[in-house]
Amino acid sequence: MALSGSALDTSQWSLNFMDHGRTSAARLLLPELLSAIHLRDLQGGKLTLSSVLEINSNTLSDGPPQDLQQLARNFLKKLIMSNTDARNIKCTQEQTKYCGFTDDDDNSDSINPLDLIIALFHCADPFLQQEMVSKMSLCQFAVPLLLPNCDTQQSTLMLWAMRDLVKNYRLYSSSGDVTLVEDRVVEMEIPMVSFIRVGESSLSKSQSLNDLLSNSSQSNKAFIHRHMECGDVPRKISDGLVEISWYLPCGNGNIDMLKKPVALANLRGDSRLFEAQVSFLCQTSAAVFIFSDDLEGGLSHLTNTQLFLVTNSQGAKYNMEKLKKIWTKKYNLEEKCVLVRKKENDSEFAKRFRSYVKSVLEHNHQQTNMLDLAVTAQQMGISVDEDCVECNNGRGCAEEISQMVKECKNVGANAEGEIEMIMDVVAFKKQQLPLHGTTWKEISQLEKERYRMRNANREQDIEHYKSSLSKKEQYLRNKQQQTAGSNAMDKFIVGISKPNTERLYFLRWLKIQLDTLTRHHLSSLRQKYKDCCDENTQELIKKLDEQISNCSLGPEHFFRELGQIYECACSLPPDEPARQQVQHLPALCAQMLLDGLPVELVDGDASNIPMRWISAVLTELHNLVETKSRIMVLTVLGVQSTGKSTLLNTMFGVQFAVSSGRCTRGAFMLLMKVSEKLSPELNYDFILVIDTEGLRSPELAALDTSYEHDNELATLVIGLSDITIINVAMENSQEMKDVLQIVVHAFLRMKEVGKKPRCIFVHQNVSDMSGSDKNMRDRNKLVQQLNEMTQAAAKMEKKKANTNFNDVMAYDPDKDSYYIPGLWHGTPPMTPVNPGYSEAVYELKKSLILLFKSEKEANNDATEFLEWTKSLWKSVKYENFIFNFRNSLVADAYSDLCTHYNSWEWTFQSEMNKWLITKTTEIHNFREPSPYGSITQFQTAIKKDTAVKLNEAHQEILNCLKQYFQQKDNKICLVEKNRQDFINSALSFKTEIERSLRQRLEQAVEIKKGKEKLTGIKNKLTGEIETKVLELIRHFKERNTDLSEDDLKLEFNKMWDEMMSELSNVKLQQTDVYQNSLHLLKENLRAKSGRVSEILRKVDLTTSGQGEFIVQASWFSSWTDTAKQWLSVLFDKTHFIEEKQKICNVIRATCCTLVEDHMKIMERQNIDYSDTYIKELLNYIMIQTNAQHIAEECEANLKFHVIGLAAKDFQKAHNEYIDCNNPWECMEKSKNDFLDSFLAVFRGKDQGLKKAKQFAHTRVEPAVQGYVSKHLGLAIANEMKTGDEGVIYNTRTNLQFAVLKQLLEEHSFKKYKKYTTSYEAFVKDWIKQQVIQRLSANGQLARLEKQLLGDIVLNIHHAITKMTKTSDIKEFIQQFCSALQAELVITKDGSDTFLIPSESADTDSFIACLKELIKDMAEALVKGYEMRSSSEDITERIEQLPLKPHALLFSSLCGCGHQCPFCNTPCEAGGQGHTRHFANMDRPQAFGHRVWHGSNKLVTDICTTSVFSDIRFRSLETNGQWHPYNEYREIYPDWNIAGDASVEASDYWKYVLTKFNTELANAYNAEPADIPDEWKKLTKQNALTSLKMAFHK
Repeated sequence: MALSGSALDTSQWSLNFMDHGRTSAARLLLPELLSAIHLRDLQGGKLTLSSVLEINSNTLSDGPPQDLQQLARNFLKKLIMSNTDARNIKCTQEQTKYCGFTDDDDNSDSINPLDLIIALFHCADPFLQQEMVSKMSLCQFAVPLLLPNCDTQQSTLMLWAMRDLVKNYRLYSSSGDVTLVEDRVVEMEIPMVSFIRVGESSLSKSQSLNDLLSNSSQSNKAFIHRHMECGDVPRKISDGLVEISWYLPCGNGNIDMLKKPVALANLRGDSRLFEAQVSFLCQTSAAVFIFSDDLEGGLSHLTNTQLFLVTNSQGAKYNMEKLKKIWTKKYNLEEKCVLVRKKENDSEFAKRFRSYVKSVLEHNHQQTNMLDLAVTAQQMGISVDEDCVECNNGRGCAEEISQMVKECKNVGANAEGEIEMIMDVVAFKKQQLPLHGTTWKEISQLEKERYRMRNANREQDIEHYKSSLSKKEQYLRNKQQQTAGSNAMDKFIVGISKPNTERLYFLRWLKIQLDTLTRHHLSSLRQKYKDCCDENTQELIKKLDEQISNCSLGPEHFFRELGQIYECACSLPPDEPARQQVQHLPALCAQMLLDGLPVELVDGDASNIPMRWISAVLTELHNLVETKSRIMVLTVLGVQSTGKSTLLNTMFGVQFAVSSGRCTRGAFMLLMKVSEKLSPELNYDFILVIDTEGLRSPELAALDTSYEHDNELATLVIGLSDITIINVAMENSQEMKDVLQIVVHAFLRMKEVGKKPRCIFVHQNVSDMSGSDKNMRDRNKLVQQLNEMTQAAAKMEKKKANTNFNDVMAYDPDKDSYYIPGLWHGTPPMTPVNPGYSEAVYELKKSLILLFKSEKEANNDATEFLEWTKSLWKSVKYENFIFNFRNSLVADAYSDLCTHYNSWEWTFQSEMNKWLITKTTEIHNFREPSPYGSITQFQTAIKKDTAVKLNEAHQEILNCLKQYFQQKDNKICLVEKNRQDFINSALSFKTEIERSLRQRLEQAVEIKKGKEKLTGIKNKLTGEIETKVLELIRHFKERNTDLSEDDLKLEFNKMWDEMMSELSNVKLQQTDVYQNSLHLLKENLRAKSGRVSEILRKVDLTTSGQGEFIVQASWFSSWTDTAKQWLSVLFDKTHFIEEKQKICNVIRATCCTLVEDHMKIMERQNIDYSDTYIKELLNYIMIQTNAQHIAEECEANLKFHVIGLAAKDFQKAHNEYIDCNNPWECMEKSKNDFLDSFLAVFRGKDQGLKKAKQFAHTRVEPAVQGYVSKHLGLAIANEMKTGDEGVIYNTRTNLQFAVLKQLLEEHSFKKYKKYTTSYEAFVKDWIKQQVIQRLSANGQLARLEKQLLGDIVLNIHHAITKMTKTSDIKEFIQQFCSALQAELVITKDGSDTFLIPSESADTDSFIACLKELIKDMAEALVKGYEMRSSSEDITERIEQLPLKPHALLFSSLCGCGHQCPFCNTPCEAGGQGHTRHFANMDRPQAFGHRVWHGSNKLVTDICTTSVFSDIRFRSLETNGQWHPYNEYREIYPDWNIAGDASVEASDYWKYVLTKFNTELANAYNAEPADIPDEWKKLTKQNALTSLKMAFHK
């Protein structure tokens, strides 16, 4: 036994200390080193953990450091990823020398790794220090115990830095049993053995320690020594450092070098220089091993411990006799305490060295822990890193909570079987964290039931059942609210409300303390469980199993309770004080995210998301970062306990909250900051890392819902992710297959909703990284499995078109597969992390970041991520996810696409309307001879031009669509599935425009032909009259007779009477409109059935159309017998016929409006009837009856009725036209004009002024007014699409929202009834009223008219200016008309130029006069515009327009015209060529005239609720057979009714039905609906809120 050194000489200690140059000049060593490695500005704890974990350019840099500046960041980067090569810090380039660090004979500029480590510890804040120690321990690096400061000569005990270290090892008992021990390093009661050097030693102390810790199969490199890279570089600031490492047995006698755990402390430098450190080690160590070759110098502080000398017989200064004399006489050491290395290899020496340490452990039972070391340090004046105010305050607050846990006890048996009060974590959670317990789980179950309706009675009103669920949920919320706040939560809120550093200390302390408590508690429960298993007491085993599952307790449970406190408060009215008091809590949690702490996203125990809490937290996060919250979401999925969390922790240096005793439950999210420099390049500000519960969890395997649970979680996190890592453990192929099946389901669902996350497969525990051939076979096998899974999933999800995994998402097995070796490089606990693991994970990390660096797409911000979370979680709660997905981001993206498409379509429509106006003007101005030949040939040419124009406009829309979908924007992928729909819509729209143009052009040609007949007759008569008049004038002039005015008139009247008597038989041809219409009817109905042909043979149009159109039941006799059988069961024929009658009434009313419009145009423009009017009516009826499934016989009778009515009106109008335009009468009306011209010519008077007035008033002014009228409708429509209210007309959904909002404000049942029964008519009228209202404000109509008038007047003046000068007024008029023929329809007949001889007309005065007259005309028209400002005038004006603005707007927004098969809500899908119909807000089926069979009561069920229930329906399409609502797509495959189980769903229509229940029942001859109690509580504000939510306003 060695003696103490109390009698040793102390005279040399202080001398040697001074001799080593510890002068004031040496105090600059630390700052100089920090400056050299560019850390000077961070000295004093300014280097934070968050700054080290930040994603920056260093994250992506490869290779070793190039210079001193890169050393620190390179070391930290590798250390954070647990890379055992982190200490290899040699630069690849020659380094610049820095002053004070090089001896004259030393040319090395490298830095010793220990110096770098010490420098970083001096710069790191306490939390980074803790993380560094944790990672160093994983790498099996020795960690600082006493951290020296070479400038102040003070050391710091790194207690806090090691607080979070947990070690596992197995302890041998005297009986030979092996017990697993898991404990914190600071609390482990184990012996400590210290190693120091005195003077010189030719043995490397640190290398000897590494050999001591190593076995034949596992080399340990805990301590840096001279033979390691840069280990021979002289240390500058790390002398005086005491490092500590541990040897912990694994329980395998063949592997363990030592049977007992031991702490090994290593003092760096000559111990004679470090009095405090040596004294500290002597007082705390079981033994101190001294390495020395000469034992020179004083060793007075080597007291109170057992001493051993280690020396080298091969050393240059070794002198056996001298040493023996010193250790026996001067130090009283026994020879057995001296270890002399002789001529032996390292392995043999290590064995002997290890035997000495074993001897100490066997015979010296002194044990200590870090807490005792801290006390000793404080007594010796050594500072402890925990001695700071923030740390102590945080600890005190955490201890108050942990003390409450300790004090929560229940009666139980201890290890010896004695009855005593023991700590009960489960009881603590029930008492202090009650809100997220059983009640919260029941609420979660109710939520899912509300979405799935599995327990709904088929005979029960579904809305009443949903209302009952709502009541139960409200009861549970009230029960939660009545629970008094707990002391523990009060203290927790106080703790997280503290200032930043103190808050972080509090949370870390709370985690440490709770983890320690629950670990000890879990250990005792496991022991009891083991004992019970031995005794086979099943009831107690089951109880203990439940306790083990629920015994975890950590900060996440307090945050979960915090969320429930907030959720409860949010269910209170907004002005409640209790609600106001919790409004600050989300900001605190958001700050936790910014601090790098994980926050629970999915409650793993309740399998639910507290959505209001998460919403508030993410909203606050968005605000805290000043909206710079673009995130890239990364998720890991895989089987439980396959290293998912470890993968994330290694990749990003994070620590996800993993409760003691089990793996992650639910899902946690954590933010990784991206540097401001790299953020613009990557297009995101943060990486949001989501760690998930392992799939195929053994804890859930016994439950029937385990597969469903895994599917829900996988769908959610894959849907939220931009990148999903599928973690595959190579050793478990069956579980891998299960995971792949779940994953494929999730990816298939995401494809259908437009989200396209990238998928990366990570294969862990790959033993042979070089086996590329094997990996290739594995990849091919994986692809084959994925394809098989895709086919199976597609069949289940009813998406059989997906046959390969690549149909679901882009996946390249070569680029998207990564192979990672096993985590440990040997057998734990003494094995370090495999460097191959760290390197492979780093390559994966770099690839992930670069993957999104290349995409250049705008990423979602926190608010958009929140919206995805809401909608995805809402959707996964449905059994049929794909058909029940709703998302405001998707809706916004779809709305944006619709807005753009509608603008393209409107541009198309506007351009084609302008084209139509131009072409119809050209048609009206057509004159023969023409380059085109006849009017028919001109029509053919226009058709060709129109086709070209249509193709160009159509191609422009397609180009716009292509450019739109090529945008690098996340929203584009959300609507990618709708691309083909809009391409189809563009084609449909082109076809519709083409049909309309052809019809309008055909009408224009027919009108032109009709006018040509009349004009031809007039011109012929005028020409003949002019010839007669000129002969008369010549006759008088030849006679040279001076005739009086009366004589001239007398002669003219004689000539006129003779002429008119000759022309008395010239008449316009009469048309038999009835006969023409009948012919067109026969052509239209030629392909119909024999029954229709039979009726057609008997029809008489002269009697058709009289009275109301009445639908007859016999018209539906051709329907199937099955349909007729169930009609009488489902509802009586009267009801059925009433429905068809309503449809026919709407069609008839529209046709009557069309006829009325044509009649007005015929009268106003003096044009004749055209067969195209009848064709238009027949075509419209055909389209509408086909869309509404009207029977052929009913359709035919409706056509007979409408055409008979129209033929009557058109025949009357035609007859009036014939009478009004009788050539003889027209000429008689113009007699005085002819007479005046005759007299003027005879007297030789200038007719320029007269003809100018005549031309201006009878030709130019009507043409100008016509121009304004033709363009005014389109101008008004464009005006309506501008301004704040213009957004209403951008998309169909915007229009719907505006209409429904106004209906709510007006609260008129009459209007609601018209809206629900005659949607198109109501909306057309609504738009019309909006147009009138808009135009009535501030003279808007007059402004538009004046603008158009100004445009055409300016064009007229330009045309006159550009004309070729002529002296012939006739030629001028011809030039004038030709110049403006594309804009003005200037009617011409012979009277315009009657008797205008060139020699008697002054063209200049004619032109000057015409200009003045046009100016006067414009002023007069402006005054007229300004006078017509009343709503009546405006109504009359827009009704007279050829292009009615309200009709233009409606046609661009009317959509496909389809209505929901259950509630008649109109489809709101964009375009007309979509393959799926949908509506934003369905309504109770009462508005679709649905009643309960038997009771005749109106049905309150809403489609969005019914479609996920087991309730059944029957209809014509089901042939009267009952069919489940949740399989409605089998009957209506083109409808997508997105389920909505929320309490607020369709609150708008619930409110309306509640208010007008009686009125609606009376209108439908039904009984009022049974209104659920919850509906009766709804207010107008609730209805408005529901409306806004449905339309995402």
